[in-house]
Amino acid sequence: KKDEFGHLHPFDPTDTLQKPCYDYKGITRQSGFLEKLTESLIDVGLDIYQIDHEDANGQFEINYTYADALKSADDYVMFKMAASEIANEMGMVCSFMSKPFSNRPGNGMHMHMSIGDGEKSLFHDDSDETGHGLSKLAYHFMAGILAHAPALSAIAAPTVNSYKRLVVGRSLSGATWAPAYISYGNNNRSTMVRIPYGRIELRLPDGTCNSYLTAAAAIAAGLDGVERQLEAGPGYDINLYDLSPEELEEKGIGILPQNLHEALTALEKDDVIKGALGEEFVKEFLELKHMEWVEYMRHVSDWEINRYVEFY
Repeated sequence: KKDEFGHLHPFDPTDTLQKPCYDYKGITRQSGFLEKLTESLIDVGLDIYQIDHEDANGQFEINYTYADALKSADDYVMFKMAASEIANEMGMVCSFMSKPFSNRPGNGMHMHMSIGDGEKSLFHDDSDETGHGLSKLAYHFMAGILAHAPALSAIAAPTVNSYKRLVVGRSLSGATWAPAYISYGNNNRSTMVRIPYGRIELRLPDGTCNSYLTAAAAIAAGLDGVERQLEAGPGYDINLYDLSPEELEEKGIGILPQNLHEALTALEKDDVIKGALGEEFVKEFLELKHMEWVEYMRHVSDWEINRYVEFY
């Protein structure tokens, strides 16, 4: 909610724990909103199966059953519309902004992906010696996503604010679950791709992305890996935030773009993603997003005023 000065705060004034993830008080005291939202979504066909209080004050996660790529994108748009409008009716603000508070965790939009043949998942293979439960097809698909990660960032994390979430080094919100490293691992939340056994979870997208474009770009990147039989390399089960730049380089682990400009530059050079989304569309997208970056860079923020105006 907004106070009388227009500043944003968690709607529940008692939701103040430093680490409120899974806090039953926090979720119970917002049950009016959460119940109305889930009941409304169920009425229009979404199969809601899990709700929890997430790691930021006033932050919640609602999970619904998977579908094919197009319906999943439709469901996500429906979910966002319902959450925003129901919150508005109740005097709340529901935001999917990537990093609305610098000292609290941001909002991700994790995509769980697999390819099926109509009867079974072609990504699932119990004979996988690594313990990830993935097939060779899944590894090639994942390798494509890793290879195109910098360009994919421009679509999956499309705002200036997105890169306040995808940070390396010390986070102002303490321990962060946002991925900054182009790598994968078994249940490893510090990697861009997490393997929850037998499928791929892409943790790069955030709540500001266009679900249709992000799905299309991810599919194009993955299929390029399949077509070229790319290798994903080793996975890591360690906290990559603990590694030095030298150790990351030694392991061949890249870092995601650290601002929108870097991501847009990567997209300009990626013919696979551009070809999949259409050259004319990408040209327009890049022009608009470069303008957004320039506008941001020319903006004089309160941080700059407070730091410099009297010091100099």
